[in-house]
Amino acid sequence: MNLDLAGLIPAVVTPIGEDGAVDETNLRRYIRWLLEFDGLKALAVNMDTGEGPQLTRDERRRILDVYAEEVGDRLPVLAGIGAPNTEMAVDLARDAEAAGAAGLVIFPHPIFIGEPLPSDVPYEYHRAIADAVPLPMVLFQLQPALGGVIFSREALLKLVSIENVVAIKEASFDAVRFVETARVLDGAPRRIQLLTGNDNFILESFVLGADGALIGFGTLAIAEQIDMIERHRAGDTQGARQIYDRSVQPLVSAVFASPVRDYRARTKEALVELGVIESAHVRPPLLDLTEQERTTVRAAVRKASLAVPQRATP
Repeated sequence: MNLDLAGLIPAVVTPIGEDGAVDETNLRRYIRWLLEFDGLKALAVNMDTGEGPQLTRDERRRILDVYAEEVGDRLPVLAGIGAPNTEMAVDLARDAEAAGAAGLVIFPHPIFIGEPLPSDVPYEYHRAIADAVPLPMVLFQLQPALGGVIFSREALLKLVSIENVVAIKEASFDAVRFVETARVLDGAPRRIQLLTGNDNFILESFVLGADGALIGFGTLAIAEQIDMIERHRAGDTQGARQIYDRSVQPLVSAVFASPVRDYRARTKEALVELGVIESAHVRPPLLDLTEQERTTVRAAVRKASLAVPQRATP
């Protein structure tokens, strides 16, 4: 398994129309806009940012097909896989493979929640998917408050032993936990890439050892984040920090304000302000923003003065 994910990987949104259906016209325009940025490493589809858990299997499959048509071989496409049972997770993984996905991001299953968690439980779940679908696999460590799980050292090392596993998205939103996870991976028999999923400390994640960033905020301030990462890698710490403090972190604070669940709608509202998509509707049970909330997000986008390409045509 070989899939280099060292860089910025946006977890993309899914445009939804007023009728609650996936808006394919705006989806295609959004994808074409994303492709105008140089330096992205991949696109992550049907993740939480894209309201994957609220989409049907057919919708997820169709969205992957649209990405395959629009992206071609220009960027790897990763498919988020989350399902109520192992059989359905395998089915979703097979759908992703058939649609041409380059890799899978395996959501932590709700059954993992609760202590103690025997390492065999997450291992057998991931192993079953890996045995059925020979695609590179990204683990997903997510804080329990957002419905995820923090893997023990034993569980993490066992998961890394699965040949398909090439990376982990670490989204504990806890810098200490992030460092502890990095140390466990450093001691693993083989190396996998560490991707930050922590939108609340993006630049700091790279200072602490991240190889890449697979984040919902990756679809905003794209040029700024690519520049920031490149400057950090080149040793220009001051330049990276200036970009982060000026354009990235203030907008992160607005998009990921409390309650965090509304970051999806806020992200879409930011994209509306940028002229990328036409509406910020979300799929119930998520709710659209109030007018006051929309005003706050739009003001934050304008203040960030983002460098964006001209909107792609439908």
